[in-house]
Amino acid sequence: MLFSEVADVPKGPKVVAVGSFDGVHLGHQYLLRQALAEAKTLKEPLLVYTFDPPTKVFTRGEGFLMDLQEKVEALRGVGVELILAVPFNEEFARRPPEDFLEDLRALQASRVYVGEDFRFGRGRAGGPEALERVAPTRVVPLLSLGGEAVKSSRIRALLKEGKVEEARHLLGRPYGAYGVVVEGDRMGRRLGFPTANLAVHPLKVLPPGVFAVEAEGAFGRYKGVANVGTRPTLGGEERRLEVHLLGFAGELYGEEVRVRFLKRLREERRFPSLEALRAQIAKDVEAARAYFGL
Repeated sequence: MLFSEVADVPKGPKVVAVGSFDGVHLGHQYLLRQALAEAKTLKEPLLVYTFDPPTKVFTRGEGFLMDLQEKVEALRGVGVELILAVPFNEEFARRPPEDFLEDLRALQASRVYVGEDFRFGRGRAGGPEALERVAPTRVVPLLSLGGEAVKSSRIRALLKEGKVEEARHLLGRPYGAYGVVVEGDRMGRRLGFPTANLAVHPLKVLPPGVFAVEAEGAFGRYKGVANVGTRPTLGGEERRLEVHLLGFAGELYGEEVRVRFLKRLREERRFPSLEALRAQIAKDVEAARAYFGL
């Protein structure tokens, strides 16, 4: 169940895992598996106390890997049933550490799980040692892969370079995005490769370039080719996510489409003419077909 107020959470002792959990990556899953195991031993539920938006989106203006809907789905996929998603805003950021401790007391936390880099309260003044005043606290070391800690910031950096396969290694699954299909300029159709133009949240991190993807929705599941960028050949300025579905015929306006980025085929670039762009898209489609073995 998803809650936005401490008062709405069911009463009784519970294990509480705290963090932004942006991406619910392998490091987060490592922490959550330990918390779930102890909750099972204690015969108590696990509650995830998280923030919407993630703290660094608010404090540093960074993009997010997951909006709340995606995060809740990922947490449930790990086995978490109780989720408290508190709005992170100016008022929340100004709260003193003791206010956060009061939240944990009100939640009846019997154990608290945090990552080793977790801080809380105004000015990040509170740390794990303060949490011990509420309940025994497990500080879980950051998981390391490839000689570096698995962190949301590392995944964001990879995605901003279009490195979706490296990001997948840290997430434990392909990176995804979703949006409702909106009206575009139908240029893809005129070029012979109709695309679905997805309305994606402007703060959602999207990898730039052209990718082999899987896309699904009420219409089914299809392989495809996606372009993320400004479409420089067409004089575009705003970032777009456009998807050409292999073997699909029909209209998708108003449909929600989920996209999983599997392989980067190339960077986005400007072409000297529409004909040159059309020829390259044809090559992209063939490259995607080869990737999928179609």
